Amino acid sequence: MTEVVVSHIRLIRAIDKFTDTTGVWVAWLNVPLVLAVAFEVVSRYVFNAPTIWSFDVTYMLYGTIFMLGCAYALHKGAHIRTDFYYENWSIRTRGMVDSISYIVFFFPSIIMLGLASGNEAWYAFTINETSEQTPWRPILWPFKAVVPLTCALLLLQGVSELIKSFYAARTGIELEHKEKIEL
Repeated sequence: MTEVVVSHIRLIRAIDKFTDTTGVWVAWLNVPLVLAVAFEVVSRYVFNAPTIWSFDVTYMLYGTIFMLGCAYALHKGAHIRTDFYYENWSIRTRGMVDSISYIVFFFPSIIMLGLASGNEAWYAFTINETSEQTPWRPILWPFKAVVPLTCALLLLQGVSELIKSFYAARTGIELEHKEKIEL
């Protein structure tokens, strides 16, 4: 193996380990989500005293978990793909199609989304925007900042996936086999 391939493999392993770590951290956000929902259910149905904050907390936590889990899902191969055709292709063809798709579609769209959402989060911060959903009216910039953070995590994991795709297209060897997820 050449020095370049070894350094690329090290980079892939570092990015994938970072994505696995952030995926575990994000998964822990489910604990406060469940606690907030459970607290609201008990408050509302046992004590007949609904809270003014639980709706905002639950949609913000769920949205954060969903968005920040995207890079982990990309790493694990959990995003939707037309497996009917894809699984029948050779590893080289899959690598070539994935490489082209990442370069032409993935990176430009994530970069544009990151820029637009970053501007939106910054604007929400500068005007101290609050939610109009409930009387609690929490500030929105932390929630809006989740989208550009998600884009950054996706771009980082996308680099790892692109290198894996290039390697598969060039050598016909998968550096990481994605498990097929059956529903």
